[in-house]
Amino acid sequence: MSWIDTHAHLYSDEFLTDQQEMVKRALDAGVTTLLLPNIDESSITAMLKLEAAYPKNCFAMMGLHPCYVKPDVENQLRLIKDWLIHRSFRAIGEIGLDFYWDKSLLDQQYLAFKEQLQLARQYKLPVSIHSREATRECINEVKKLQDGSLSGVFHCFSGTLEEAKEIIDLGFYLGIGGVVTFKKSGLDQIVANIDLEHLVLETDAPYLAPVPYRGKRNESAYIPLIGEKVADIKNLKIEEVAAITSSNARKLFKTL
Repeated sequence: MSWIDTHAHLYSDEFLTDQQEMVKRALDAGVTTLLLPNIDESSITAMLKLEAAYPKNCFAMMGLHPCYVKPDVENQLRLIKDWLIHRSFRAIGEIGLDFYWDKSLLDQQYLAFKEQLQLARQYKLPVSIHSREATRECINEVKKLQDGSLSGVFHCFSGTLEEAKEIIDLGFYLGIGGVVTFKKSGLDQIVANIDLEHLVLETDAPYLAPVPYRGKRNESAYIPLIGEKVADIKNLKIEEVAAITSSNARKLFKTL
């Protein structure tokens, strides 16, 4: 079986002591494609270094995470734009809105999200959307700009079934990670009612590790545990989940 982790911060400091071993565990587990979303200007060097070390397995995105926008967001966005001119990336991400941690810079969050959606249209790239406690607002912003050219994934999906269907109608995928293994998350009920053709798998490593590693550092080698849970929910063979979700990821992120 071959798996794709569509969202993993494998360049983060949590992996400084064992990054090579961690990547090897992922490859040994059949997780052969690892997509790396950017955070802000401080994460670019480490992300590109990891991509360069594993050019057949690691693929970088470029974007500004909503939790890391600053009052001078225009300067942050200028750097993102410069990188997109400088070289190619697999997607625009991680972008979006976050109403959980801090609402003091909402204007900057909205500006960054809108401008990066426009960049996705300009460069014909998919987007990886962060929407913590802001799923409805993110859907609304995508709707305003969806002219048929926008594509992407609502990473770590945590909305309602109605919102899930709305996202699918917009031509987007739902990113399913370790939360689906949590007993009281309710995500299992969403997955049960959504066709597998609309799902991609992710870890969001080092965060949100699946059971039995919940509360510990997450890593890409745990993707099969997420796939196994999805297979159980949908009464499918795990091989089918691997094949279909990986095919979905290849369609979305192109030429993986």
